[in-house]
Amino acid sequence: MNKNLYMISNYRNIAKKFHEEKQLLKALKFYNKAYRCEGGGKDIDLLLDIALLHDELGNFLLAQEKYLEILDINPNEARAYYGLAILCDNQKLYEKAIEYYHKAIDIDPEYDRAYFFLADAYDQIGKKEKAIIYYKKAIEIQPDDFWAYTNLGSIYEELDQNESAFEMMKKSLEIEPNHYLALFNMGVILKKLGYKDKAIDYYKKSIEENPKYSYSFLNLAILYKEEKLYKKAIDIISKGIHYNPQKAVLYYNRACFYVNENLLEKALRDLIQATKLYPKLVEYMKKDEELNPVKELKAYKIMFEDKKKHE
Repeated sequence: MNKNLYMISNYRNIAKKFHEEKQLLKALKFYNKAYRCEGGGKDIDLLLDIALLHDELGNFLLAQEKYLEILDINPNEARAYYGLAILCDNQKLYEKAIEYYHKAIDIDPEYDRAYFFLADAYDQIGKKEKAIIYYKKAIEIQPDDFWAYTNLGSIYEELDQNESAFEMMKKSLEIEPNHYLALFNMGVILKKLGYKDKAIDYYKKSIEENPKYSYSFLNLAILYKEEKLYKKAIDIISKGIHYNPQKAVLYYNRACFYVNENLLEKALRDLIQATKLYPKLVEYMKKDEELNPVKELKAYKIMFEDKKKHE
């Protein structure tokens, strides 16, 4: 190994160590030392490391610069196109990201992550059918891709193709049986298919795995509300609030449950908290007929009607 190659390798190894320890600026310092060595600017793997670090630091233009340097060296480097796609994706420039993902795939037709994120980009812009195609391709290349099955199942559920959604979520749970999101999604799907008791079981399992995911509490509580089991609904959503005290939607829905139990003052307190956390709820609340009994309270009028007159 000549001296320059040794220096590049040495600086890069030091940088990688700092990178692993999350000392990102120190890592960048040593990557740049390697880059400035003779031949460093032509080392594609080094340029990829630098680009990825710039992306991690939020230096999108510098990351882009390095990916473009790679493409100047090798116009058929799929990883550079993929990196450019990720940069665009992170900035919600989905159309441009899609273009770059396709270029990466044209060069490397087995690039499973490019298919996966291409599918997600199509999903983000509402092109669900194309998203389905590319998630299926990602699964074809990587059959144990938990997130591809989970995301595909969610798209099928959005499209009301609930049998297909069930099959995909079943696959994701075979791969990761205790993942809170797949358990939650299975609860959603089973409820839509008419299996309420099974849906309840899955929501409860999701809560056990991750009580910080507020929507498991919300959906379970709403399911009890639909069965007119208001006390049970209040109990569940109160536990959700205990673990997620900043989630406005939980307070709002508990207020609705309280109305059904004629606990109007408690309902009002929750509405005040919900709208404090998320002020845009005020307009929605005013149109919500379920809350009409609360709106008759003098305290409600002072808080939400008189206050509005003086703004």
